[in-house]
Order: sequence, then C-alpha cells, then structure tokens
Amino acid sequence: MKVLLLRDHDKLGKAGDVKNVADGYARNFLLPRGLAVIATGGALKQAETIRKAEEKRRAKLFAEAQAVANQLTGITLTFQALAGETGKLYGSITANDIAEAIHREKGIEVDKRKLDLREPLRSIGTHTVPIRLAAELVPSVTVIIEPVTEAVAEAATAEAATEAAAAEAPVAGGAQPTA
Repeated sequence: MKVLLLRDHDKLGKAGDVKNVADGYARNFLLPRGLAVIATGGALKQAETIRKAEEKRRAKLFAEAQAVANQLTGITLTFQALAGETGKLYGSITANDIAEAIHREKGIEVDKRKLDLREPLRSIGTHTVPIRLAAELVPSVTVIIEPVTEAVAEAATAEAATEAAAAEAPVAGGAQPTA
C-alpha cells in the first residue's frame, strides 16, 4: 500500500515522502496514529505543502533542542552509591536517576528515553552519557559515581530511623485520638 507520510519517521522517511509499506502496517500503525495517509491523487498534490510545514516544525524543534543542548553541555553530575571493594555498585544508576538529577540541578526536563544509556551504570568512576535530543544534536553529560563508605551509610540509616520514630511519637500536651 502506498502512503504519504505526514510526520518524520525514523525508519521510514521524512514527511511528504511517498512510501510503499505493508497493508497491515499502514492500517494498524501509520494511519490510526496520524503518521501517514493513503497516497491518493489529492493527497499527492498536498505532498509539497506537507513537506514545507514539516520542515518549519523540524526547524523550530531543532532550535529548541539547540538551546537545551547549550545548557546541558558541560554538566557534571555526582552520585554517591554503596559499592563493593572491587568498585562494583550494589545497585545501579539508571537513565531515570540521571534525568531526575538534571532536572534538580538545571531545571531542564529530559526524557529518560533520550539518554543513550544501553544499560545502567554499575561501577564507580567517571562515565560520559550522551543525550540524543535530535538526529544531529547529541550533547553529553559527565556522571561521576563516588563510593559511599559503610559508616556514612549506617549513619544515614540511623538518622532515617530516628526521624521515623520522631514522626510516630505523640506531641507532648497534645490530645490523643481515642479508639
């Protein structure tokens, strides 16, 4: 089935292109999601208009991504995690952790799926993580993972337990609820 693409598609082509795809792919995926229309005579006449509109949209998105890339370039994020003697973490630093840290430090929302992290970081040290904002725009952030000593971890656990106990304790002189 011949379809006219309305939006850019990574594996298929750019908006305004006419592609021959499997009938099921067109009926079940492209057409319901508004990514393409059936390539009829009238649709083919609109192809150039669609190309121009998509080019404007692409340029606007690229400009926004460029501004974000300028802010992300050179960011260094530091994480502290429990690690064994060999330098392996007991847990891991995931794409979600990195995206949240970027939001905390710079106030920039980065989709965790745009982080080019094939698998979570599981060792201490310095790691470079590319962020795929656009096809040609891939800034990188530096992630430093430092080991936490067990004494610091135990102190943090004890502090959390103390805070939890304080939250459960009744307030002096306050009225107690009756059962």
